[in-house]
Amino acid sequence: MKKKAKFIGGSMVALLLSAGLFSCSSESKDTKQILSDNVISGEMIAELTAPPFVPKPVGSRKAKKLIVHMEITEEEGTMVDGTTYMYWTFGGSVPGSFIRTRVGDEVEFHIKNHPDSKLPHNIDLHAVTGPGGGAESSLVAPGQEKVFNFKTLNPGLYVYHCATAPVGMHIANGMYGLILVEPEGGLPKVDREYYVMQGDFYTKGAYGEAGLQPFDQDKAVKEQPDYVVFNGSVGALNGDKALTAKVGETVRLFVGNGGPNLVSSFHVIGEIFDKVHIEGGSMVNENVQTTMIPAGGAAMVDFKVDVPGTFILVDHSIFRAFHKGALGMLKVTGEENLQIYSHTTKEGVYTPEGGSKKKAEAPKVALTGQAKIDAGKRIYDATCFACHQANGEGIPNAFPPLAKSDWLNSDVNRALKAVIHGLSGEITVNGKKYVNVMPAQNLTDDEVANVMTFIYNSWGNKKQDVTPDMVRKVR
Repeated sequence: MKKKAKFIGGSMVALLLSAGLFSCSSESKDTKQILSDNVISGEMIAELTAPPFVPKPVGSRKAKKLIVHMEITEEEGTMVDGTTYMYWTFGGSVPGSFIRTRVGDEVEFHIKNHPDSKLPHNIDLHAVTGPGGGAESSLVAPGQEKVFNFKTLNPGLYVYHCATAPVGMHIANGMYGLILVEPEGGLPKVDREYYVMQGDFYTKGAYGEAGLQPFDQDKAVKEQPDYVVFNGSVGALNGDKALTAKVGETVRLFVGNGGPNLVSSFHVIGEIFDKVHIEGGSMVNENVQTTMIPAGGAAMVDFKVDVPGTFILVDHSIFRAFHKGALGMLKVTGEENLQIYSHTTKEGVYTPEGGSKKKAEAPKVALTGQAKIDAGKRIYDATCFACHQANGEGIPNAFPPLAKSDWLNSDVNRALKAVIHGLSGEITVNGKKYVNVMPAQNLTDDEVANVMTFIYNSWGNKKQDVTPDMVRKVR
């Protein structure tokens, strides 16, 4: 989430409750063993971090009294460029602050609701054994604070969220995060750890509609989100905010899904997860391509990065990635390993059954005016539609728009060259950067002239008439 204002974190003690508030009336043998093996030794203030960062590992430390300070704020932030949203947050970020504990800790949780908030809130931590996961003891009005205690009995990665009615609305506005309970002795060491959490958002306006967009209850009930994003906003893990690593390092992602509705099919394009803690628990699967993370669930994924490059994080329900924002980046630097990945080693022309790359010219029929535009539209619908869409709007983060395109309108010959010879690398269209590949189009000179005339005479472009002679000169 990109914020307009700096969120304020932390809280002060207002009311101390019994440390045994959530203890079970009859403990199992396993629970008794945990409590006896993890004797509380001293106390410490918990380190909390905003995504994508996580606190330092607990390592081999003994169980302690761990004091957590969490403040709730309601702040306007950027969902996507030009579009803002009123987020409700734990600790000033979406997802909320990452909490790191170990099994056997006695957690003293201080929760405070900023005076500027409009609504009461509470917190349900899935790591808590007790009524409402803490929700029954933590309802806090604006300008108030409460304290409750719990014991961490089960190791794992757990979601927390607001559980104030209407629960779905509070979660949909960004009130979720992760709490990690490490096992005794800690998790296996890795070089890099990051915090990634998916969420679906429902706004009155469609994706990208400008201005402050309010929450849409009807869309939420129908489970029709406008945005599906990592870490609260479109592009939160892209560009200069991408995750980073070096070749040869091991990476652990703590991945959560706040929902409130959608299940995540989490995948890193170009990597295989060496180990996956399924649903954030103790069962470990190996050599996994895509892992399912339910709404209100989590997973830990570990992998080693062997080659450099940009690896794309997606929800592999793939239209969410390219149309709704569920896309992030892991940028890996270091030396190439051509035995693992060679890049392109040969490039040539594919001519099935000896066919010619260029279509044979049909008998020429000189088209003019509307007939030429109509012929170009038929070619566009058959050739260009999938990437550039019906109204030339393109696909965000993937294919640039043709509508009102400064790139097209400023240089016709450059545009013709892209159609005839193909185009790859980074271009900037209407102020936004796109990196992709457009293959050369197998079209005759007349067909190129017709389709480009259609494009230039549509969607606010400059009404250029493109002739076959212009195409031949570029070819």
